[in-house]
Amino acid sequence: MGYARKVGWVTAGLVIGAGACYCIYRLTRGRKQNKEKMAEGGSGDVDDVGDCPGARYNDWSDDDDDNSENKGIVWYPPWARIGTEAGTRARARARARATRARRAVQKRASPNSDDTILSPQELQKVLCLVEMSEKPYILEAALIALGNNAAYAFNRDIIRDLGGLPIVAKILNTRDPIVKEKALIVLNNLSVNAENQRRLKIYMNQVCDDTITSRLNSSVQLAGLRLLTNMTVTNEYQHMLANSISDFFRLFSAGNEETKFQVLKLLLNLAENPAMTRELLRAQVPSSLGSLFNKKENKEVILKLLVIFENINDNFKWEENESTQNQFSEGSLFSFLKEFQVCADKILGLESHHDILVKVKVGKFVAKLAENMFPKSQE
Repeated sequence: MGYARKVGWVTAGLVIGAGACYCIYRLTRGRKQNKEKMAEGGSGDVDDVGDCPGARYNDWSDDDDDNSENKGIVWYPPWARIGTEAGTRARARARARATRARRAVQKRASPNSDDTILSPQELQKVLCLVEMSEKPYILEAALIALGNNAAYAFNRDIIRDLGGLPIVAKILNTRDPIVKEKALIVLNNLSVNAENQRRLKIYMNQVCDDTITSRLNSSVQLAGLRLLTNMTVTNEYQHMLANSISDFFRLFSAGNEETKFQVLKLLLNLAENPAMTRELLRAQVPSSLGSLFNKKENKEVILKLLVIFENINDNFKWEENESTQNQFSEGSLFSFLKEFQVCADKILGLESHHDILVKVKVGKFVAKLAENMFPKSQE
């Protein structure tokens, strides 16, 4: 009886694996046609606003760029050591095996089918493959398939009902950066759904820690920032990021332009919530934050940062909180804004900026800040 049971499990595993591979490659064949649907602001087939009311910055993640199909991710066995003759042969066999598998499944896929949406049964097979496989190139292909399908609103509920959220979230523990990025992309697309957000909140601290400690400007870091941005579309879970706001400001100051924009989207979501104003003002900001206000900085970066400051300025009741202003430590964002003369000198230096919109925005912000910090009754 035990032997028959073992044979049955092995047979079931092979059937699930073969079916899931077929689903993955049937879907990845159509990735280029599906790219526009998954991109931010895509066609009407994709719910780019999401199911959450009051959406602010809501980031869509494409699975990867067009060049990723040629990355050739291959799993090598532990004994395939570099520099040895046996290792060289083993690595060559692994590459050939992966290539044959890709070509065989692509050949079986229907060449005339443009449909890249998997049925619930096919999604179940792909989820089983994600849960059972330990090989990075299989996990990557399976996660791309899930990410493409999670771009459609009706599939988000199906994947959740199939138990897909914890299965994908478990992949976040992997050390493989490519696989981790793909898992974050799947969760990002799934998070554009109120019920999915409620279940994904338990992973926010892990995602936040991984995002902050990842290599600066890396794909994993950007994918993590996109997921956190989606999770802060509403006010419900923003408080979970309160202790990490200082780290986000650090990433903003040190990151490249793409990282800066992604952090700004996240901070703007927080700044629009009055309940997060005190947490934002308490955050420690790098001394280099003021130097961002210069003519060389990207215009859109300056404008978005000014919008964040304006929201904080509007939401903070300066007169009502006058007695508690001493609670903010030196080096905080509150201290940055409180030192009005220093802050104004750096911002007013933009008056010579060639863009008229930047001049107007800077002038309005400085006037508002002066009015709140130095009311007429104190003059």
